[in-house]
Amino acid sequence: MSVHRARTAAFAAVLTAAALSLTACGSAGTSAKSGDAAGGKDAKTAKSVADFGGMDALVAAAKKEGKLHVITLPRDWANYGKLMDDFKAKYGIEIEDENPDGSSQDEINAVTSRKGQDRAPDVVDLGSAFALSAAKQGLLAPYKVADFEKIPATMKDPEGLRYNDYGGYMSIGCDAKKVAACPKTFADLLKPEYKGMVALNGNPTKAGAAFGAVYAAALANGGSLDNIQPGIDFFGKVKQAGNFNPVEVTPATIEKGETPISIDWSYLNAGYAVKFKDKGIDWQVAIPSDGSYAQYYNQAINKDAPHPAAARLWEEYLYSAEGQNGFLGGYATPALFDAMKAAGTLNADAAAKLPTVEKPFTTFPTQEQTDAAKKTVTENWAKAIAG
Repeated sequence: MSVHRARTAAFAAVLTAAALSLTACGSAGTSAKSGDAAGGKDAKTAKSVADFGGMDALVAAAKKEGKLHVITLPRDWANYGKLMDDFKAKYGIEIEDENPDGSSQDEINAVTSRKGQDRAPDVVDLGSAFALSAAKQGLLAPYKVADFEKIPATMKDPEGLRYNDYGGYMSIGCDAKKVAACPKTFADLLKPEYKGMVALNGNPTKAGAAFGAVYAAALANGGSLDNIQPGIDFFGKVKQAGNFNPVEVTPATIEKGETPISIDWSYLNAGYAVKFKDKGIDWQVAIPSDGSYAQYYNQAINKDAPHPAAARLWEEYLYSAEGQNGFLGGYATPALFDAMKAAGTLNADAAAKLPTVEKPFTTFPTQEQTDAAKKTVTENWAKAIAG
């Protein structure tokens, strides 16, 4: 996907200290009819692997279905390409990744509009505001992965309707071969030498990466989790200065030199630095000290998943050490970072490559704060960048 998934975050209280441990270092098809788990149980009602009679039975049920339908998972995002390839290799289950250029709202729309259809998404990967909304709408199935208890309480629904999977910081990516001096802070983005260079990963009214950029800009300009308007005003100033680039960032726009400065998640920008090195692009990454903002995304299962066993096996895989280290290999901090570090199962080499954070972000917006911020952005963004 063009890496502009509409994902916004809402968190309760304060996460555990190392949960975002970035400070340690510098199309749908048809399938066989599914539903029965081991012992004649309906896979759609299974709330844990125990309901299948164990992992072997879950794997057998998922293999019988033979397919997993996911949506809006770009291969460049948090190492999802490798995760999907490894899951297929491990279990022999085909993965259909529909609409990789879509948004979280597209995911929810697909869940609701395709209810009862084989082409409905089996699982979704949503920003917390969208995950909470989907849970309220009764769209998600309660399911607790084997390591559910190891996920910090502030990072999951107590009934297992959704749980954080990976996260990162808002960052500034820059093509050092096209920009004489790369910006390090939000304040830098107003400098005259950045004419037409400053781009976002999508539109903040729909895309969580862009929404996060506005939230971070708000924190850098006297705003707060209760007041995102200064972030909107800031990008209005970037536009007035002639620095705003309306092209939405994708790996292709970076490679073509169309978006030399990108405000995006740290795991995406860090991944681009490696991805494009052999192509002669010196992509530098900075986490702005004047607007430190982070968020996690969430996994959830469609209550009416057409491949319910495969959906549950996918979640078990993502929350295994292999899956969590897979996210880490994509420069994202996995939800089980602390637990795996304590157990000695964390990939230390991958953890050492996480970007340096000067000012860790620990207090996350509540659902109410995020809803209010989304409303403000929806009402005022277009006016701010008009003209």
